[in-house]
Amino acid sequence: MAAETPAVLRFENVTVSFDGDVALRDISFAAFEGESRIILGAAGSGKTVLLKTAMGLTKPESGKVFVFGQDISTLPEKRLFDVRGRIGMLFQESALFDSLNIAENVAYPLLNQPSIHCPKADVLPRVKRTLEFVELGETLEKFPSELSGGMRRRAAIARAVVTEPPLQMYDSPTAGLDPITAHTIMALLIKERDVSQATTLLATHRFQDGNLMANFRYNSERGALEPARNGTEKKSRTTFMVLKEGRLIFESDQDAIESSTDPYIGKFVKQRV
Repeated sequence: MAAETPAVLRFENVTVSFDGDVALRDISFAAFEGESRIILGAAGSGKTVLLKTAMGLTKPESGKVFVFGQDISTLPEKRLFDVRGRIGMLFQESALFDSLNIAENVAYPLLNQPSIHCPKADVLPRVKRTLEFVELGETLEKFPSELSGGMRRRAAIARAVVTEPPLQMYDSPTAGLDPITAHTIMALLIKERDVSQATTLLATHRFQDGNLMANFRYNSERGALEPARNGTEKKSRTTFMVLKEGRLIFESDQDAIESSTDPYIGKFVKQRV
């Protein structure tokens, strides 16, 4: 059972403040190997701060953050390099380097994270494989400005997963995209989750994204998504979290969130017909 295995990521009573304003208040949860966590909340609720705290980019005012069993709460920057080398992060708006082409963007973690130890001869083959994985195999020499918004998001996903990290975090991966492109992005995230068996944190305001993550899996033989068997196979490994004004007000499965009568939670839940 998950409770008997070490957590990949654990928050223990974590509070984060900026100039006296509380962004996260007494947050506690644990994410285990292969688990998906959907983090819902309004703008300013703390979703992005939570992910940055998990990476050690933001330090907690109180409480502890454990990543792969290591307390990173007070680690100096130099010692965080090894931890971050095992985390893939998709930032809001992709955050690609405009001055680098797509191949150089995707190669960046392989060349600049000391803990990766990727031989130079292996960098380009890995970049090519990863870009093909996200269906951007023809874009190596292009620059971010030459790609559509959806293609830039896919390139950023490639950069996040090229190191094959066991913990993957995505900050609003479908924000600002049309419904078809948003579905394509979610299909790629599900594909990556199931191929790599990674622990996945997805911060979003779209319940649809969580619904797809919970109820679909990637069939490697068919090369396509399919519903999880009996509608429960992936749901049992997906946990929904809801943040409100920095507080974790809900943590449970899809059935529980869909049956919640809380009006704030109801804003995010897809209504049943």
